[in-house]
Amino acid sequence: MLSKMICCIFALCTASAIASHAQTFTTLASFDGSDGDGPVFVSLVQGVDGNFYGTTEYGGTSNGGTVFKITPAGKVTTLHTFGIADGSSPFAGLVLASNKKFYGTTSSGGTNGDGTVFAITAAGKLTTLHSFNGADGGFPAAVLVQATNGNFYGTTLSGGANGDGTVFAMTPAGKLSTVYAFGGADGAGPEAGLVQDANGNFYGTTRYGGAKGGSCSDVAGCGTVFEITAAGKLTTLYSFCAQTGCPDGSFPSAGLVQATNGNFYGTTSTGGVNGNGTVFEISAGGTLTTLYSFCSQAGCADGSSPEAGLIGATNGNFYGTTERAVPTTRAPSSRLPPGAR
Repeated sequence: MLSKMICCIFALCTASAIASHAQTFTTLASFDGSDGDGPVFVSLVQGVDGNFYGTTEYGGTSNGGTVFKITPAGKVTTLHTFGIADGSSPFAGLVLASNKKFYGTTSSGGTNGDGTVFAITAAGKLTTLHSFNGADGGFPAAVLVQATNGNFYGTTLSGGANGDGTVFAMTPAGKLSTVYAFGGADGAGPEAGLVQDANGNFYGTTRYGGAKGGSCSDVAGCGTVFEITAAGKLTTLYSFCAQTGCPDGSFPSAGLVQATNGNFYGTTSTGGVNGNGTVFEISAGGTLTTLYSFCSQAGCADGSSPEAGLIGATNGNFYGTTERAVPTTRAPSSRLPPGAR
């Protein structure tokens, strides 16, 4: 179970060294099932009221997950409990929109069982905006991003015209359009959300797909980095495991973060010199540089298998986590539903 997993937190320094300060860790709340269970892939978002909002994958009255609010002092309020008709199992967190509502996704449930997009107020009034039907995508597992045009953009792990996942756009009122359907050679199974640059284009990763050269032994491909316009023109910037032995990494599950130098930074869950994942930099033109290969220190003291992305700090460095602190020979984990690959 997650409580038994070993993890590691790391900093990738691109600027000056950071002074060490004593830190105090405080547990604000513990879920008991009735108020939610398993906020596994969720980052909290702060509302305009100063409170924090998030989701749990399970728990609640129907065990379909919840949307919750927590005060800075640690008081948890369950705002909504998912059933089946209104969605089930939200993997991703919420995004606070310009209209002060929160928007999110459920990975399953809804009218067709393929997941939903929803909006919810700070008071807990939830509106199901769209139920995926497979043809327009299925199993959305990533947080949405509100673009400069006011619409929301996201990804689905599966579904679409080719069954390999989609990029979609949705208006705040709930009108959904499929921007792009992946087809394997151009990527498959996008687990993470998108980031928009100053030119209005979006960048992201797919867990699988892409070219199968180098040492990529997975029949579905070892993952990609892509650029896509709001109109749906997709460019595959890089296919992982393009080098013999996969020193460039493989199977990215997290999204990208753009730095002030205009380049993007991310992680791969496996691959690298030691096979335990990497941190990489990629330019908007597709030039990839592997910055670090995990498990480079004795006993994997530096961690292994980063499943999450990075955050850029004001000091110019990047911070992130690894799922494990021991070497791994296991296959990369995935949020894909059974039979979706």
